[in-house]
Amino acid sequence: MIKSMTGFGRCEISEAERKITVEMKSVNHRYLDVSIKMPKKLNFFEASIRSVLKEYIQRGKVDLFITYEDFTENNVTIKYNRDIAGEYMQYLKQMAEDFSLDNDIRVSSLSRFPEVFSMEEQAIDEEGIWKTLEKALRGAAEGLSQTRITEGENLKEDLISKLDGMLESVAFIEERSPVIIAEYRQTLKDKVKELLEDAQVDENRLLMEVTIFADKVCVDEELVRLRSHIETTKKTLSEGGSIGRKLDFIAQEMNREANTILSKANDLETSDRAIELKTEIEKVREQIQNIE
Repeated sequence: MIKSMTGFGRCEISEAERKITVEMKSVNHRYLDVSIKMPKKLNFFEASIRSVLKEYIQRGKVDLFITYEDFTENNVTIKYNRDIAGEYMQYLKQMAEDFSLDNDIRVSSLSRFPEVFSMEEQAIDEEGIWKTLEKALRGAAEGLSQTRITEGENLKEDLISKLDGMLESVAFIEERSPVIIAEYRQTLKDKVKELLEDAQVDENRLLMEVTIFADKVCVDEELVRLRSHIETTKKTLSEGGSIGRKLDFIAQEMNREANTILSKANDLETSDRAIELKTEIEKVREQIQNIE
């Protein structure tokens, strides 16, 4: 099977202590480009997240969004800093002696001094968080992969249909080529007779002119290569896998052959078919840009 580079996936895992939601979307890109937006608390897992994504995605620009909710009530504790409170008391006592003041400090007053009480988070359960995060990440990645596969199969069917149409144009030009030469020979012969009136036509000279013309308009090699490229593309689509770059290169070669055929065309019907070929090749190439 082949994959498109366009897709979307979402997964939410809710457990007793936490809930993690992962959403990801992807579009076409030459390489794998992952942009991650998540709470700072999860930054520690960035390398692991990218490693997991590489198991599912080879190419594409991926935007990843992660939300995290912690249901743990005791994840923050209050810490009493006795040493800092002691220093406050020592200096307050000294101030009372220095300025002959009453030392009327109360516990409620002392507790409001900076750093006497501080909030302290408990150690993060990295293993537990990663277990939940990985589950949500893989669920979203599988959903993304499925949409990419579905879109890829649709692309494959449309591409094969276009390639079959191109083969028909190639066959038409192959059949038309000898007819063009025969028509040119007859037209040339008629013109010579008209100019020379009833004089005898030099068949050898006529044959030479027709040979030169045939050499100029001959597209046999181009047609053989173009047919080969089309068949190779169809075979590659059937094989599947990460084939986007290979198909893009083949499409460039097909376009080069079509350009040569069009430049050599000396017949309206052949020119029209060559233009159709170029148009279809461009459509094929645009769609190939979205294949992984």
